[in-house]
Amino acid sequence: MEEHGNKEENPLKVNRRHFFSQLSVGIGSLALGSLLIPDLFKGDVKQLASQPLGIPHFAPKAKRIIYLFQAGGPSQLESFDYKPTLQKRMGEDLPDSVRGGQRLTGMTSGQDSFPLMPSAAKFHQYGESGKWISDYFPHIAKIADEITVIRSMQTEAINHDPAITFFQTGSQISGRPSMGSWLSYGLGNENKNLPSFVVLTSRGKGNSQGLYSKLWSSGFLDSKHQGVLLRSGKDPVLYLNDPEGISRSDKRHLLDHVSSLNKLHHVETGDDEIESRIAQYEMAYRMQMSVPNVMDISKEPESIIKMYGEDCQVPGTYAANALQARRLAENGVRFIQLYHQGWDQHGNLPNEMAGQAKDVDRASAALVLDLKQRGMLEDTLVVWGGEFGRTNFCQGHFNPESYGRDHHPRAFSIWMAGGGIKPGLTYGKTDEFGYNVIENPVHINDFHATMMHVMGLDHEQLVYKHQGRRFRLTDVAGNVVKDLLI
Repeated sequence: MEEHGNKEENPLKVNRRHFFSQLSVGIGSLALGSLLIPDLFKGDVKQLASQPLGIPHFAPKAKRIIYLFQAGGPSQLESFDYKPTLQKRMGEDLPDSVRGGQRLTGMTSGQDSFPLMPSAAKFHQYGESGKWISDYFPHIAKIADEITVIRSMQTEAINHDPAITFFQTGSQISGRPSMGSWLSYGLGNENKNLPSFVVLTSRGKGNSQGLYSKLWSSGFLDSKHQGVLLRSGKDPVLYLNDPEGISRSDKRHLLDHVSSLNKLHHVETGDDEIESRIAQYEMAYRMQMSVPNVMDISKEPESIIKMYGEDCQVPGTYAANALQARRLAENGVRFIQLYHQGWDQHGNLPNEMAGQAKDVDRASAALVLDLKQRGMLEDTLVVWGGEFGRTNFCQGHFNPESYGRDHHPRAFSIWMAGGGIKPGLTYGKTDEFGYNVIENPVHINDFHATMMHVMGLDHEQLVYKHQGRRFRLTDVAGNVVKDLLI
């Protein structure tokens, strides 16, 4: 087949002359590859990890992840990292030897002093593990022996946008695939009627930072791996329902025609994204039935409503989303991401954080207990935490009654439960000021590597070639934190 006239040949097409000219090169490359990599054609998952088969690299501990992301950076000093030294030295300037010249945000870099501020919350020890938890979180305190608190989290990002982007995508720079997208790419979809990656959002009463769709984007992966945002209210997914006068059979007839046209276009261009588009149309059609059923909590027993709190009956609340997360997990959704805004307490922290904690405390604990009573906690990883922590010194003027704390990426706390994580641990340690990690640091790359490990994925093997480079969620770093694993 030769070109005719001035018609430009599509670069993705291969004509007969080009095919035969390259055939010998291709065969030679295959032969060379089989000599250099003997297992190339043996179907070894690790060797072919860049072409995922929808199966894990090794036996997984978890089948799904529910990530309770507390957007804004909750203070570790008012939650899970008890520091009595701050009470003893209240108002004293943070020693330069402790701060060590750490980069500060523009909100505190101009301060003449950095007065130490103790927690307004009271701490007590809970459970057989003796875990220190503040009285802002009385319900989470009751599950102290179910959760593992990591007090030694670290990141380089000091401002919200790069920090939250780093946690969600493994890079401070926008455009990379999110965690949920990587898991969807590596493991595929468990329920053909629901997406493998779902996002739910809620907003607290505190100071909120923005949330953007880039946080659940598939980046350079196929668009079928991107997160699907479920909204509260009548239409959980925009434009999912058919307009009035269109029956389900009409919709089926329309999709069949659109699919046939897309398939013809795919034959002509070889563009794989067209196949993703066809799959998404079909998914949307099936979701018209499946999503309303999953989102309907009317048949939940009164005991469950009481466990999560009355707010779980109010669409769009954190409690409602936590309950929905359990229902989505039951129905085969692989990665469920909750975002709760309002944790950016630069001022009036005692009042604001107490309110924020009240929003999430009961429902977070209820989710863990609910999963456990259903036998799902052992293969569901639950994660709770934000993008960084808060400083141990007061932002602005010293005011014990209404203080604030600035961003602190050097040391902060999160917790995890279920899904192959040892229960009841308190892992890592900060100095007496709660400023620097002095034992078992856990970087975001390590955190991601560990999450992927419990899902049966080797973070170094799950790669995707894009623009001449092999990308992965952990970039070129990260180690599985084996001390956390069962």
